Amino acid sequence: MALINCKECNAEVSDKAKTCPKCGTTLRVPKRGVVGKIIKYSFIAFNLLMLWWMIAGVGGAAETIDASASEAEQAGAAIGTGLGAMMIMVIWVFGDIVLGLLVLFTRPK
Repeated sequence: MALINCKECNAEVSDKAKTCPKCGTTLRVPKRGVVGKIIKYSFIAFNLLMLWWMIAGVGGAAETIDASASEAEQAGAAIGTGLGAMMIMVIWVFGDIVLGLLVLFTRPK
């Protein structure tokens, strides 16, 4: 472990220190590793995909409901849309929990 000088107060501090213990100046900013970046962008992409899936699914179901000939077909399409939207939400929540924990565990230290 080497000693370096603080930029602000010129005190000797460890090269591993994030801040100067004397004046509190930030010496180095931790960065996310390659795996951490991949997981972070996977989390963002997953949320965008799920949002698109929800909008496209409900929008497509609305067209089916409007094109239905009888009230029974409309009711069935509405129930199916509700079940499909609920399934998407369940997948979304569980996916966010798993990927969110991975993002949390791969954050810079």
